[in-house]
Parts: sequence; C-alpha cells; structure tokens
Amino acid sequence: MDKALKALVAGGAGFLGSHVCRRLLAQGYSVICLDNLQTGRRKNVDVLLSNEKFRFVEADVRDPLPFDNYAEIWNLACPASPPHYQADPVGTMLINVIGMKNVLDLAVQCGARVFQASTSEIYGDPEVHPQGESYRGAVNAIGPRACYDEGKRAAETLCFDYHRHYGVEIKVVRIFNTYGPNMDPEDGRVVSNFIVSALAGRSLELYGGGSQTRSFCYVDDLVDGFFCLMRSDAAITGPINIGNPGEFTVRELAEIVLEMTGSKSGIVDRPLPKDDPLQRRPDITLAGSLLGWSPKVPLREGLKKAIAYFEAESGIPAPVGMAEDSVRQ
Repeated sequence: MDKALKALVAGGAGFLGSHVCRRLLAQGYSVICLDNLQTGRRKNVDVLLSNEKFRFVEADVRDPLPFDNYAEIWNLACPASPPHYQADPVGTMLINVIGMKNVLDLAVQCGARVFQASTSEIYGDPEVHPQGESYRGAVNAIGPRACYDEGKRAAETLCFDYHRHYGVEIKVVRIFNTYGPNMDPEDGRVVSNFIVSALAGRSLELYGGGSQTRSFCYVDDLVDGFFCLMRSDAAITGPINIGNPGEFTVRELAEIVLEMTGSKSGIVDRPLPKDDPLQRRPDITLAGSLLGWSPKVPLREGLKKAIAYFEAESGIPAPVGMAEDSVRQ
C-alpha cells in the first residue's frame, strides 16, 4: 500500500475520531483506528469494520503505538467533557502529554504528518473576546479543569518543539464547542445534556443562570475544517481556531432545544462550576484567510439533525406537538 494512503487515528472510536475515520476511508485511505474505549464507543465504528481498509485496535495512546509506514497520524485521543476528563485528572494529563509524545515519536520514525486536536479551553476564562489564536489565555493552572486545559497546552508545546527540532510536519487545530451524530448521550456536554433531558422529560440544568456564552459548531463543518488544515501547505502549522462564531447564551440554547423538541421540561439552576468560562467565541479569520474555510450549518439546522440522532440513540421520540416550523432555519 502506498504510504500516501495510510493513516493512524488515535481516539478513532470517539465522537470526532469516528467522523475522521469515515472521511479518510471515503478518500481511499487505509485506516488504523486506535482507541482504549474510555470514552470512545465501538458502535461508532462498527459499520466500518466490513471495510477491508479499516482496522480497529483497542489500545491506549499512552502505550507504544503500532508502527507502520503512515503518511498521517491524527491525534484525537482524550476525554473532552468535564465529567469525563475530571474523573481521572492524572490520566487526562498523561494522555495529553505522554500520548502526544508517543504520537510525535512515531511520526519521527515514519515521517508522518501529525494532526493534533487541541481545544478552545487553551484560552481558559478569556479576557479577550472573541478569542484569536494570538491570545495566550487565562487558565487556572491548579484548578479542577487544568488537567485538560494545561494538558492540551503542553501537547501544543510538544508539537511545536518536535516541529522545530525534528522537522515533524504538524497541524494544530483549536476546537470550539461541537455537536452532532456519534456523540455519546451520556457525554456530559451541554448540547447532548439538553437534548437528551428534553426528550426524556427531565429538567434542563443551567449553571450560574445560563448567562455564559458558547459558540456551537456542527460536526460536519468541523471535520471539513480539519481536512482543510490537514491538506494545506506544510508551512501552515496552526494553531488555527475551527468553530462557528455564532454566539448564544446557554439559556438561549436551552430554550431553543425545548422549542424544537416540543418538550415540556422545565429549567432548573445550579451553581456555576469553578473556572467555567463566561464567554467563548472563536475568531476564525485565520481559518478563512489560510484555508478558505467557514462553517455552513446554522444552529437550528444542526440541532434538527442532532435531535434526530439522539431520538434514535435513546429510542425516545420527540413529543407529538413538535412543530415543523420550529426546525426551519
């Protein structure tokens, strides 16, 4: 097999990794999907197992990685929601640091280009709005979210050190809030929480009144951005923000989900978690100018697809009163 058509996807059974695997296969790649299934799900890639170019390996990115003549290594291996990454904070930090080092060492051996899925959490609770890539962030290095935030910052440092010292081709993307098919219904992130609760008739929980803002990117748009970056000239290393700059309060999101599902669920308020960012919106100027990328899917259109996905996952249909008008753009 031509080296140009071989890829390793670490975290390939996860929400985003499974979409990357599908896209690579569609482009003719042979794909090794590596996942320890801590938060990834076999069901996300079961449909791919019949493809002779796809192989699933249950393994941990912190352990030695399977060697092959890869052209590309995609690193999406890390729990991404606070309940998951805070459940084992030491493990989360080591996934980001040791896992990243293992990926980069493998890239040195086989000459692969490396994709690193970094995060908008790099910016912490930002003092600059919207957040551009030149902003260095305001992260609490000793807070309960630091295992993820600082872990991703350290992973970026490793990427650029390997790039400068060993010539590894790197592509670093900073991901903002993303949603869509292949999310775990128990993921713990706000979109999945709200939709699953609304469908089940449970109250939607807001934290700190829901006045904090987020920008929500549909997964197809995000993965388009990934591939625009990965296929770009080697001189374009990133970091580059990939996200939808449409900004909504969390309360607005809750109200939209209730409207679109026709749910009669209530809204309850909980205390704001420590270090929860109050504002989050990407400046995507670089993505537009360097990659020609911008998101295409508006929030309501993406939520319509996400609601249908979670209905199928949970087996709970939206209430009969759901109006067609509520899902129109």
